Amino acid sequence: MKMTHKLALILGLISSTMLLTILMLFLFFYRRRMRNYEEEEEEEGEEEEDIEASEKYKHEELVIFQGGEDLTICDVLEASGEVIGKSNCGTLYKASLQRSNSIRLLRFLRPICCAAIRGEELEGTVRLLGEIRHPNLVPLLGFYTGTRGEKLLVHPFYACGNLAQFIRGDGNGKCYNWFTIFRISYGIAKGLEHLHTAILQYKPIIHGNLKTKNILLDRNFQPYVSDYGLHLLLNPTASQQMLEASAYEGYKAPELIKMKDASEKSDIYSLGVILLELLSGKEPIIHDHLTSTPDDEDFHLPSFMRNAQRISDMFHPAILIRKSRDDDDGDGETSFVAEECILKCFELAMACCSPSPSLRPNIKQVLWKLEEIVR
Repeated sequence: MKMTHKLALILGLISSTMLLTILMLFLFFYRRRMRNYEEEEEEEGEEEEDIEASEKYKHEELVIFQGGEDLTICDVLEASGEVIGKSNCGTLYKASLQRSNSIRLLRFLRPICCAAIRGEELEGTVRLLGEIRHPNLVPLLGFYTGTRGEKLLVHPFYACGNLAQFIRGDGNGKCYNWFTIFRISYGIAKGLEHLHTAILQYKPIIHGNLKTKNILLDRNFQPYVSDYGLHLLLNPTASQQMLEASAYEGYKAPELIKMKDASEKSDIYSLGVILLELLSGKEPIIHDHLTSTPDDEDFHLPSFMRNAQRISDMFHPAILIRKSRDDDDGDGETSFVAEECILKCFELAMACCSPSPSLRPNIKQVLWKLEEIVR
């Protein structure tokens, strides 16, 4: 009798355990199925969103170039952006692209400022700009033309800002020295050389708007020239406004009347002003005097430097700091070499800023002189 009760008890326990196990397995597979179902629904929702976005932009086209393979028309046009710059012809955005999880620089050109070029002419211009690649030039990654004629250019984003911010920055510390200045100067010249000599079977690409705000820097102070060829996408009125803005800031060569007259030699003049900025730490238009105006040649940086009486007025204090003999391993040579290099670079900058275009060096001569300075 006792054995019968024990057997019943054991069978009861086994049945309860099996029932509990079955129930747990059922709950496990049910939850798993529901989770898979939710994931499928989410994926279907994303696919539907992609399809809707594709339908929305099915008549839009984004031209992709090297380095922009991850770009999509939906990602670019729906990117959340922060305005970081404005001009008469458009707006610059620091844009966060969600699908590619990247930060890009978007340049929006207003329809009223864009040139009325279409078809093969526009395609050829865009292809030209998109195929330019050089370690010291900001590449074009993507290009979009809207239905109203607006244009959108996609570039890499450089978090360290532009050269104007570096020159006038308060936190440069030991970074502002002769060696950094030379590296930046040489990099800008190399980028300009590529534009002037290495494209379209030796037909030069004129920058036309070279200034410190259009030179971007990475964390190693490597310079990247931006905005080159931008005037090719603008109408004559917008191009002229860009030239007038350049004149107001002190970068326009004196012989230039219209943007269409810009040349390699006018770019060289702008380069000379940039070199003087780097050496002096001053702005292209000297605002130290109450009577100074952008039209007064005496207060343009090249004229100011030409008439300067003291070394301290000509050069940034940081690059004139002399190392002690102890810091120079006892030979005192570093100070002398740096000072000599600075003076030679100043002479080169002044030659680039000659009022006469025929007296200015070409870009290859500028590079040769820079290389000679540190040889």
